[in-house]
Amino acid sequence: MIIVTGGAGFIGSNLVEALNARGETNILVVDHLKNGQKMRNLADLEITDYLDRDDFLVSLDHAGHWPKVSAVFHLGACSATTEWDGQFMMRNNFGYSKRLLHWCAANKVPFIYASSASVYGLGQQGFKEERAAEAPINMYAYSKFLFDQYVRRHKPVIKSQVVGLRYFNVYGPRESHKGSMASTAFHFNNQIKESGVAKLFKGTDGYANGEQQRDFIYVGDGVKANLWFYDHQSKSGIFNMGTGRAQSFNEMAQAAIGWHKAQGGKTATIEYIDFPAHLKGAYQNYTQADTTALRKAGYTAPFLNVQEGVTQYLNWMQKK
Repeated sequence: MIIVTGGAGFIGSNLVEALNARGETNILVVDHLKNGQKMRNLADLEITDYLDRDDFLVSLDHAGHWPKVSAVFHLGACSATTEWDGQFMMRNNFGYSKRLLHWCAANKVPFIYASSASVYGLGQQGFKEERAAEAPINMYAYSKFLFDQYVRRHKPVIKSQVVGLRYFNVYGPRESHKGSMASTAFHFNNQIKESGVAKLFKGTDGYANGEQQRDFIYVGDGVKANLWFYDHQSKSGIFNMGTGRAQSFNEMAQAAIGWHKAQGGKTATIEYIDFPAHLKGAYQNYTQADTTALRKAGYTAPFLNVQEGVTQYLNWMQKK
């Protein structure tokens, strides 16, 4: 049995889909379906069982009756960067992850979990997987950072695989339930369909209008990396999960505009809106993953650029 926490979420449901494509259906999905809209992410997938995240923790104490667990993919978390309830965030992201880590270590089960590029804060010291570059600026980032630190301290005595993947800006299918936290690709597509205008932030901190740059990674590429580590259980560590290429929000918008034009739609335009005051000083204007450690570990698969990824994403939306 394979366990996927956050399996009804964005990356988790894409991972379940990829496992199904491999013929894997003995999958336990763990999630929190208070937002029932997320069920749509599972409706076309094959799983063996579902447990609420709280029931799952209780069941860990009685896991002897389970089939053999071949891996835990831990993608469940509160991912809202605007959430400042520190007690809630630490219980859900830090405490929960520690409990799973120790269970996997005790049972020698591979543990592949989602970290975040948010641990780098404003990126003033670069984006390399080392303590000197890590400077979280919100509670979500701090919860992810602290767990990475916890893993670093305990990994020397853990005999089984432990992999943390620091996701940069992920976009792609099965993210509509995220609402305002969904990717710019998702929002640009909706804006173009509704009004023919994609809205981007005006320039800030020396960046021209729409020229803030992020390392945008297509969700399918992130899933492929998860499966590669699952197939190579001798590999452990914390790795950046980004393309190693920074692209601007203008490029993301133009990719969406270009796709709609190719489908015969009217030509859309870009409008630059005022940069929100509450984000000043707390916004990543630039991110670019250092992929040296990932490549050194042996991962060689290419990553889609924004133009390629947006085309795949919007083709998928059109079919749906």
